[in-house]
Amino acid sequence: MCVGNHPGSIRRRWGSRWLLLAVLCLGPVGPVGRLRAQEPQFDKSVVMIQCISQEYNYSTPWQEHAMSRTGGTGFIIAGRRILTNAHNVSNARYVELRKQNSAQRYPARIAHVAHDCDLALLTVADEGFFADMEPLELGGIPPVNSTVSTFGFPVGGQRISVTEGIVSRVEVDLYSHTGADAHLVVQTDAAINPGNSGGPVIQAGKVVGVAFQGLRQADNIGYMIPTSVIQHFLTDIEDGRYDQYGSLGFAFYEGLHSPAYRTYLQVPEGEQGIVVLRTLLNSSAEKVLQPGDVITHFDEFAIDNDGMIQIYGLRLDMTELIEQKQIGDAVRVTFYRDGQRRQETLQVALNRPVLDYSLQFDRPPPYVVLAGLTFTPVSRNFLQTWGGSWPTEIPAILRYLFVHSSELNEDPERREYVVLSEILPDEINTYADDFKNLPLESINGRTIRALADVLTAWETPQDGFHALRFLGKQTPLILNADQARQRQDLILKQYQVPSDRRLEE
Repeated sequence: MCVGNHPGSIRRRWGSRWLLLAVLCLGPVGPVGRLRAQEPQFDKSVVMIQCISQEYNYSTPWQEHAMSRTGGTGFIIAGRRILTNAHNVSNARYVELRKQNSAQRYPARIAHVAHDCDLALLTVADEGFFADMEPLELGGIPPVNSTVSTFGFPVGGQRISVTEGIVSRVEVDLYSHTGADAHLVVQTDAAINPGNSGGPVIQAGKVVGVAFQGLRQADNIGYMIPTSVIQHFLTDIEDGRYDQYGSLGFAFYEGLHSPAYRTYLQVPEGEQGIVVLRTLLNSSAEKVLQPGDVITHFDEFAIDNDGMIQIYGLRLDMTELIEQKQIGDAVRVTFYRDGQRRQETLQVALNRPVLDYSLQFDRPPPYVVLAGLTFTPVSRNFLQTWGGSWPTEIPAILRYLFVHSSELNEDPERREYVVLSEILPDEINTYADDFKNLPLESINGRTIRALADVLTAWETPQDGFHALRFLGKQTPLILNADQARQRQDLILKQYQVPSDRRLEE
């Protein structure tokens, strides 16, 4: 397990969650939940969100897919802001809001979006929108076995639907939006359906969560984002930007369950904790922790042999303590090394792996096209172009790289892996098919650590040729440099590629 997003959790959980996003081209569905007498209290707080979005094409990254219309729910909070899910407005081209019992539509602007915790804030320029609206207050984490009510606009309805349910579980779990990030969730048996995304979950008149995803394998099991996550997001953006959740950047396992291993690591009887497996390259922990260190405390919170702590009156994954912190905050770590008890301070930082396991949104994919060869960074988005069964359908070398990139990469200067994602067939590249979908290792003897290196290396051919080497391939791809230069503009025109490059801003 890793303190941060980690492919181990992906292997266990992908496909098990679904987002509560309504695709508005669907036909009507039956009644959802039951309307309750308390509904009018919140019809001036809950709004319908409609979004026109357009996803990017990661195989031919200068293109985009067709536009789609989706719908969800949001609600008013302090400061004339509308809180909703990030997946309601991802890759948005246009967003508008509607109130219940009103035909008027209000254009909205995305003020902040946090894809890693699936939250977003919207604003409306028309001051009249807020004239009769009332903000909702945030409450705490609802107790298990307590009753909550979920408000929203499921598909097919123009009125607020209210469903009641019982809180059955509070735990750290995977957030489906990015497919990799895990935070605290609250599980309820309320009937939560597509279109409820972003709707408030109410208890005692206060918001205790935001509805955001359900469980595919079971009926009437839905999940809400608790107010601890919401408050982290709101605190983060106080400086005008969102910095994301941080981590400490190490992987661990529960080795102290073995008495023999405890003795081998010289951990005193009565102490519990987790064993450091490895640290992430360039992470906060890299120069502080070592494999075999046994961490027993974060700040004053004792860690048990399962990697759990007592917090909020609950036994939760120890990462919840890190989740309370913002980027740059400090954590006091107590650990044993060679039988000696030590304390060090680590800084919470972004600490993302070179090959990020999370889906990306709202930014066009970077690419470079040279001699009809399309290069783009290896990403979760690119891998998912293989379809719903992508984990088993992608080439073996990409699968291995995706799962093990953190261990494989020993280059502290590497920013990303670059792949030959597409070949625009031409006489110059007619023998290049065997190299498609392979990670690029070097061009003309220069190591490729980022997409921009492709352009730099291309400027210096060797003896009139471009020599491209790929991971997992012994033979190089050789192109005639003069012919490549002569064919470049012709290929771009033939395949209607607007530009030979788009780099990260």
